[in-house]
Amino acid sequence: MQAIEVNELHKRYGSTVAVHDVSLSVRQGEIFGILGRNGAGKSTTVECVAGLLRPTSGTVRVLGLDPHRDRDRVRQVLGVQLQSSDLHNALTVRELVRLYRSFYGDGADPDELIDRVGLTSRRDHRFENLSGGQQQRLSVALALVGNPRVALLDELTTGLDPQARRDIWALVEDLRSDGVTVLLVSHLMEEIERLCDRIAIIDAGRIIALDTPAGLVSGAGLGQRVRFQVNGPFDQAVLDRLPEVTSVRVEGGQVTVRGDGDLLQSVSRALVHGNIIATETRLERPNLDDAFLALTGRALNDDATTEDSR
Repeated sequence: MQAIEVNELHKRYGSTVAVHDVSLSVRQGEIFGILGRNGAGKSTTVECVAGLLRPTSGTVRVLGLDPHRDRDRVRQVLGVQLQSSDLHNALTVRELVRLYRSFYGDGADPDELIDRVGLTSRRDHRFENLSGGQQQRLSVALALVGNPRVALLDELTTGLDPQARRDIWALVEDLRSDGVTVLLVSHLMEEIERLCDRIAIIDAGRIIALDTPAGLVSGAGLGQRVRFQVNGPFDQAVLDRLPEVTSVRVEGGQVTVRGDGDLLQSVSRALVHGNIIATETRLERPNLDDAFLALTGRALNDDATTEDSR
Protein backbone atom coordinates (compact mmCIF):
# COMPACT_ATOMS: atom_id res chain seq x y z
CA MET A 1 0.00 0.00 0.00
CA GLN A 2 1.24 3.45 -0.91
CA ALA A 3 1.37 6.09 1.84
CA ILE A 4 -0.30 8.69 -0.40
CA GLU A 5 -2.22 8.10 -3.62
CA VAL A 6 -3.60 10.95 -5.70
CA ASN A 7 -5.50 10.08 -8.87
CA GLU A 8 -6.68 12.60 -11.46
CA LEU A 9 -7.03 15.34 -8.85
CA HIS A 10 -8.83 18.39 -10.20
CA LYS A 11 -9.60 21.52 -8.17
CA ARG A 12 -11.44 24.52 -9.52
CA TYR A 13 -12.26 27.87 -7.91
CA GLY A 14 -15.03 29.32 -10.05
CA SER A 15 -13.54 29.72 -13.51
CA THR A 16 -9.96 29.28 -12.24
CA VAL A 17 -8.42 25.82 -12.43
CA ALA A 18 -5.86 25.51 -9.62
CA VAL A 19 -5.03 21.81 -10.07
CA HIS A 20 -5.60 19.89 -13.28
CA ASP A 21 -5.60 16.08 -13.27
CA VAL A 22 -2.68 15.61 -10.87
CA SER A 23 -1.75 11.98 -10.17
CA LEU A 24 1.06 10.79 -7.93
CA SER A 25 1.95 8.02 -5.50
CA VAL A 26 4.24 8.39 -2.49
CA ARG A 27 5.88 5.32 -1.03
CA GLN A 28 5.97 4.65 2.69
CA GLY A 29 9.11 6.06 4.30
CA GLU A 30 9.82 8.34 1.35
CA ILE A 31 10.43 12.08 1.29
CA PHE A 32 8.55 13.24 -1.77
CA GLY A 33 8.93 16.83 -2.91
CA ILE A 34 6.52 19.07 -4.79
CA LEU A 35 8.37 21.87 -6.52
CA GLY A 36 6.93 24.85 -8.36
CA ARG A 37 6.61 28.58 -8.47
CA ASN A 38 4.02 30.49 -6.47
CA GLY A 39 0.66 29.89 -8.08
CA ALA A 40 1.55 26.53 -9.57
CA GLY A 41 -1.00 24.61 -7.45
CA LYS A 42 1.36 23.09 -4.87
CA SER A 43 -0.50 24.13 -1.73
CA THR A 44 -3.90 23.39 -3.22
CA THR A 45 -2.74 19.84 -3.92
CA VAL A 46 -1.45 19.37 -0.37
CA GLU A 47 -4.60 20.81 1.20
CA CYS A 48 -6.66 18.30 -0.79
CA VAL A 49 -4.42 15.50 0.52
CA ALA A 50 -4.86 16.83 4.07
CA GLY A 51 -8.64 16.91 3.69
CA LEU A 52 -8.76 20.69 4.16
CA LEU A 53 -10.14 21.12 0.64
CA ARG A 54 -12.56 18.87 -1.19
CA PRO A 55 -11.44 18.07 -4.74
CA THR A 56 -13.68 19.09 -7.61
CA SER A 57 -12.98 15.62 -8.99
CA GLY A 58 -10.48 12.83 -8.53
CA THR A 59 -9.51 10.77 -5.49
CA VAL A 60 -7.05 11.07 -2.62
CA ARG A 61 -6.00 8.35 -0.18
CA VAL A 62 -3.68 8.54 2.83
CA LEU A 63 -2.63 5.06 3.98
CA GLY A 64 -5.72 3.81 2.17
CA LEU A 65 -8.03 6.25 3.98
CA ASP A 66 -10.21 8.95 2.43
CA PRO A 67 -9.31 12.31 4.09
CA HIS A 68 -12.99 13.31 4.15
CA ARG A 69 -14.90 10.09 4.72
CA ASP A 70 -12.34 8.77 7.23
CA ARG A 71 -11.47 12.14 8.74
CA ASP A 72 -11.06 11.00 12.36
CA ARG A 73 -8.83 8.05 11.44
CA VAL A 74 -6.72 10.17 9.10
CA ARG A 75 -6.10 12.73 11.84
CA GLN A 76 -4.49 10.05 13.99
CA VAL A 77 -1.88 9.16 11.33
CA LEU A 78 -1.38 12.48 9.54
CA GLY A 79 0.56 15.57 10.65
CA VAL A 80 0.11 18.82 8.74
CA GLN A 81 2.19 22.00 8.73
CA LEU A 82 0.87 24.73 6.46
CA GLN A 83 2.38 28.01 5.27
CA SER A 84 0.49 30.00 7.89
CA SER A 85 -0.99 29.06 11.24
CA ASP A 86 -3.87 30.72 13.07
CA LEU A 87 -3.13 29.85 16.70
CA HIS A 88 -4.32 31.26 20.01
CA ASN A 89 -2.10 34.29 20.63
CA ALA A 90 -2.35 34.12 24.42
CA LEU A 91 -1.09 30.53 24.76
CA THR A 92 2.59 29.79 25.27
CA VAL A 93 4.67 27.44 23.14
CA ARG A 94 4.52 24.74 25.82
CA GLU A 95 0.75 25.13 26.27
CA LEU A 96 0.12 24.85 22.54
CA VAL A 97 2.28 21.77 22.09
CA ARG A 98 0.69 20.09 25.12
CA LEU A 99 -2.78 20.99 23.84
CA TYR A 100 -2.09 19.43 20.45
CA ARG A 101 -0.55 16.38 22.11
CA SER A 102 -3.85 15.80 23.94
CA PHE A 103 -5.58 15.24 20.58
CA TYR A 104 -3.73 11.95 20.03
CA GLY A 105 -3.78 8.59 21.75
CA ASP A 106 -0.04 8.32 21.25
CA GLY A 107 2.49 11.04 20.63
CA ALA A 108 5.81 12.71 21.28
CA ASP A 109 6.97 14.19 24.57
CA PRO A 110 6.08 17.91 24.24
CA ASP A 111 9.20 19.22 25.95
CA GLU A 112 11.52 17.00 23.93
CA LEU A 113 9.86 18.11 20.72
CA ILE A 114 10.16 21.77 21.71
CA ASP A 115 13.87 21.19 22.20
CA ARG A 116 14.20 19.46 18.82
CA VAL A 117 12.74 22.42 16.91
CA GLY A 118 14.96 24.89 18.75
CA LEU A 119 12.38 26.62 20.93
CA THR A 120 13.76 25.70 24.35
CA SER A 121 14.36 29.31 25.37
CA ARG A 122 10.91 30.32 24.09
CA ARG A 123 8.84 27.53 25.64
CA ASP A 124 7.09 29.93 28.07
CA HIS A 125 6.58 32.73 25.54
CA ARG A 126 3.16 33.45 24.10
CA PHE A 127 2.55 32.74 20.43
CA GLU A 128 1.94 36.43 19.72
CA ASN A 129 5.44 37.27 21.00
CA LEU A 130 7.27 34.83 18.73
CA SER A 131 9.09 35.93 15.61
CA GLY A 132 7.92 34.65 12.25
CA GLY A 133 10.68 32.04 12.17
CA GLN A 134 9.85 30.88 15.70
CA GLN A 135 6.18 30.56 14.78
CA GLN A 136 7.24 28.45 11.81
CA ARG A 137 9.26 26.12 14.04
CA LEU A 138 6.30 25.83 16.40
CA SER A 139 4.03 24.85 13.50
CA VAL A 140 6.47 22.05 12.66
CA ALA A 141 6.35 20.83 16.27
CA LEU A 142 2.54 20.83 16.23
CA ALA A 143 2.55 18.79 13.01
CA LEU A 144 4.80 16.16 14.55
CA VAL A 145 3.53 15.97 18.14
CA GLY A 146 1.17 13.09 17.32
CA ASN A 147 4.01 10.92 15.97
CA PRO A 148 2.35 10.81 12.53
CA ARG A 149 3.03 8.08 9.99
CA VAL A 150 2.63 10.68 7.22
CA ALA A 151 3.64 14.34 7.47
CA LEU A 152 2.64 17.13 5.06
CA LEU A 153 5.08 20.03 5.29
CA ASP A 154 4.29 23.14 3.25
CA GLU A 155 7.13 25.69 2.87
CA LEU A 156 8.86 24.06 5.81
CA THR A 157 11.65 26.55 6.49
CA THR A 158 10.23 29.87 5.31
CA GLY A 159 11.57 32.68 7.49
CA LEU A 160 14.26 30.60 9.18
CA ASP A 161 17.90 31.62 9.38
CA PRO A 162 20.44 29.26 7.73
CA GLN A 163 21.33 27.39 10.93
CA ALA A 164 17.69 26.92 11.97
CA ARG A 165 16.91 25.72 8.45
CA ARG A 166 19.60 23.06 8.65
CA ASP A 167 18.38 21.97 12.08
CA ILE A 168 14.88 21.44 10.70
CA TRP A 169 16.29 19.58 7.70
CA ALA A 170 18.09 17.23 10.09
CA LEU A 171 14.78 16.66 11.91
CA VAL A 172 13.06 15.75 8.63
CA GLU A 173 15.88 13.34 7.78
CA ASP A 174 15.34 11.73 11.20
CA LEU A 175 11.66 11.27 10.31
CA ARG A 176 12.63 9.32 7.21
CA SER A 177 14.98 7.17 9.30
CA ASP A 178 12.01 6.41 11.57
CA GLY A 179 9.90 5.32 8.59
CA VAL A 180 7.70 8.41 8.43
CA THR A 181 6.50 9.43 4.97
CA VAL A 182 6.97 13.12 4.21
CA LEU A 183 5.27 15.13 1.47
CA LEU A 184 7.34 18.30 1.25
CA VAL A 185 6.24 21.42 -0.62
CA SER A 186 8.94 23.99 -1.23
CA HIS A 187 10.31 26.62 -3.58
CA LEU A 188 13.81 26.31 -2.05
CA MET A 189 15.91 24.31 -4.47
CA GLU A 190 18.61 23.49 -1.90
CA GLU A 191 15.96 22.10 0.46
CA ILE A 192 14.40 19.92 -2.22
CA GLU A 193 17.75 18.63 -3.48
CA ARG A 194 18.99 17.75 0.00
CA LEU A 195 15.90 16.08 1.39
CA CYS A 196 13.83 14.51 -1.37
CA ASP A 197 14.01 11.00 -2.77
CA ARG A 198 11.72 11.96 -5.65
CA ILE A 199 10.27 15.24 -6.90
CA ALA A 200 7.19 16.25 -8.85
CA ILE A 201 7.43 19.57 -10.68
CA ILE A 202 4.06 21.28 -10.91
CA ASP A 203 3.48 24.06 -13.41
CA ALA A 204 0.11 25.74 -14.03
CA GLY A 205 -1.68 23.05 -12.03
CA ARG A 206 -0.15 20.07 -13.85
CA ILE A 207 2.70 17.70 -13.09
CA ILE A 208 5.17 18.19 -15.93
CA ALA A 209 7.96 15.97 -14.57
CA LEU A 210 8.39 13.37 -11.81
CA ASP A 211 11.68 11.68 -11.00
CA THR A 212 14.61 11.62 -8.61
CA PRO A 213 16.59 14.89 -8.42
CA ALA A 214 19.35 13.33 -10.53
CA GLY A 215 16.79 11.89 -12.94
CA LEU A 216 15.17 15.27 -13.51
CA VAL A 217 18.54 16.85 -14.29
CA SER A 218 19.49 14.01 -16.62
CA GLY A 219 16.09 13.97 -18.32
CA ALA A 220 16.21 17.69 -19.07
CA GLY A 221 18.92 16.98 -21.65
CA LEU A 222 21.31 19.61 -20.37
CA GLY A 223 25.03 19.51 -21.04
CA GLN A 224 28.03 20.82 -19.15
CA ARG A 225 29.46 24.33 -19.25
CA VAL A 226 33.08 25.43 -19.15
CA ARG A 227 33.68 29.09 -18.42
CA PHE A 228 36.97 30.99 -18.57
CA GLN A 229 38.44 34.45 -19.09
CA VAL A 230 40.77 35.52 -21.91
CA ASN A 231 42.73 38.79 -21.93
CA GLY A 232 43.47 39.07 -25.64
CA PRO A 233 42.11 38.16 -29.07
CA PHE A 234 40.26 34.84 -29.10
CA ASP A 235 39.35 32.77 -32.15
CA GLN A 236 36.41 30.59 -31.11
CA ALA A 237 37.01 28.34 -34.10
CA VAL A 238 39.67 26.69 -31.94
CA LEU A 239 36.80 25.22 -29.90
CA ASP A 240 33.98 25.08 -32.46
CA ARG A 241 35.49 22.05 -34.19
CA LEU A 242 35.78 19.93 -31.02
CA PRO A 243 33.33 16.98 -31.04
CA GLU A 244 32.48 17.55 -27.34
CA VAL A 245 31.44 21.18 -27.96
CA THR A 246 27.89 22.16 -28.91
CA SER A 247 28.21 25.94 -28.63
CA VAL A 248 30.68 28.71 -27.81
CA ARG A 249 29.65 32.16 -26.61
CA VAL A 250 32.05 35.06 -26.19
CA GLU A 251 31.00 38.13 -24.22
CA GLY A 252 33.86 40.54 -23.74
CA GLY A 253 36.59 38.51 -22.11
CA GLN A 254 34.18 35.83 -20.79
CA VAL A 255 33.92 32.61 -22.81
CA THR A 256 31.20 30.02 -22.16
CA VAL A 257 31.50 26.64 -23.83
CA ARG A 258 28.62 24.14 -23.74
CA GLY A 259 28.95 20.47 -24.48
CA ASP A 260 29.23 16.99 -23.03
CA GLY A 261 31.66 14.12 -22.52
CA ASP A 262 35.14 15.10 -21.33
CA LEU A 263 34.42 18.73 -22.09
CA LEU A 264 36.86 20.33 -19.66
CA GLN A 265 39.78 18.15 -20.73
CA SER A 266 39.06 18.69 -24.42
CA VAL A 267 38.73 22.47 -24.08
CA SER A 268 41.87 22.73 -21.93
CA ARG A 269 43.90 20.75 -24.45
CA ALA A 270 42.68 22.90 -27.36
CA LEU A 271 43.55 26.11 -25.53
CA VAL A 272 47.09 24.90 -24.83
CA HIS A 273 47.59 23.86 -28.46
CA GLY A 274 46.30 27.24 -29.60
CA ASN A 275 48.63 29.12 -27.22
CA ILE A 276 45.59 30.76 -25.61
CA ILE A 277 46.01 31.85 -22.01
CA ALA A 278 42.79 31.24 -20.05
CA THR A 279 42.17 32.19 -16.44
CA GLU A 280 39.40 31.49 -13.91
CA THR A 281 38.51 28.25 -15.72
CA ARG A 282 35.68 26.32 -14.13
CA LEU A 283 33.43 23.41 -15.05
CA GLU A 284 29.72 23.79 -14.29
CA ARG A 285 27.48 20.74 -14.37
CA PRO A 286 23.70 21.18 -14.71
CA ASN A 287 21.73 21.21 -11.49
CA LEU A 288 18.07 21.15 -10.49
CA ASP A 289 17.77 24.90 -11.06
CA ASP A 290 18.87 24.39 -14.66
CA ALA A 291 16.48 21.47 -15.11
CA PHE A 292 13.55 23.46 -13.71
CA LEU A 293 14.25 26.31 -16.12
CA ALA A 294 14.54 23.92 -19.05
CA LEU A 295 11.32 22.09 -18.16
CA THR A 296 9.13 25.10 -17.37
CA GLY A 297 10.73 27.88 -19.40
CA ARG A 298 11.00 30.12 -16.34
CA ALA A 299 13.15 30.30 -13.24
CA LEU A 300 11.67 29.06 -9.96
CA ASN A 301 11.26 32.50 -8.42
CA ASP A 302 9.67 34.18 -11.44
CA ASP A 303 6.31 35.77 -10.65
CA ALA A 304 3.37 33.44 -11.15
CA THR A 305 1.04 34.10 -14.04
CA THR A 306 -1.92 32.13 -12.77
CA GLU A 307 -4.64 33.73 -10.68
CA ASP A 308 -4.33 31.07 -8.01
CA SER A 309 -1.50 32.08 -5.65
CA ARG A 310 -1.65 28.76 -3.88
